[in-house]
Amino acid sequence: MSIYVGESRGELLAWLNDLLAPPQPITKVEQCGTGAIYCQVMDSIFGNLPMTKVKFNARQEYEHLENFKILQKCFTINKIDKPIPVDKLIKCKMQDNLEFLQWMKKFWDANAPGGGYDALGRTGGAAITPGPSSRAPANRAPPRTSASTTVRSVSTTSNAQLQALTAQVQEMQLHCEGLEKERDFYFDKLRQIEVSVTKRLEQPDVCDEERDHLAGVQAVLYATQEGFEVPDPEGLTLEDDEETF
Repeated sequence: MSIYVGESRGELLAWLNDLLAPPQPITKVEQCGTGAIYCQVMDSIFGNLPMTKVKFNARQEYEHLENFKILQKCFTINKIDKPIPVDKLIKCKMQDNLEFLQWMKKFWDANAPGGGYDALGRTGGAAITPGPSSRAPANRAPPRTSASTTVRSVSTTSNAQLQALTAQVQEMQLHCEGLEKERDFYFDKLRQIEVSVTKRLEQPDVCDEERDHLAGVQAVLYATQEGFEVPDPEGLTLEDDEETF
């Protein structure tokens, strides 16, 4: 993973706090591992993420994964090729999140539209919480046996949910990549036919019968179905067809 040289942890944290102006300052790069901060940064560029659905109080990895699903869809919709190492980032480790945040700062510098970003307004008033990077007090009393058993049970359930969701995301990503390749393949074929027909029609030696035939091919290529509209990439948002991710 490439590192954006020149941006230290302190500089990145200062940038995040200036951009997002959270009620509670972001003090650790590890806090980005919940995915919520990454979603806010990308929303400040494109303005098309469903920020009210981002989990800002996420504590467990399976909750972080829900935020990264939103982030991944943002990358797909906006045609960003950068892979997201979700399995590493959700662990909330400093180095993994530092490197990804350095890349995101570089991307933001190159693509941010300028002007202020109303982070609080875009999130519907939700605030960034310290997240799993915060350390528990050292003098906290040990839990009782019954509470410990409950924690183990919840942890087992959470791990199972995380594994299931991770497998689902990977499967959907592979399926989406396959569909995109198939779409591009057939579009390229149709484009080649269109160019060939257009060039032939421009030749002076085309007879009327051949011209009529080629015009019929063009009519098929350009025909549309009633009620069908070619989607406008400029107007596509992350709210559209959300359940297909």
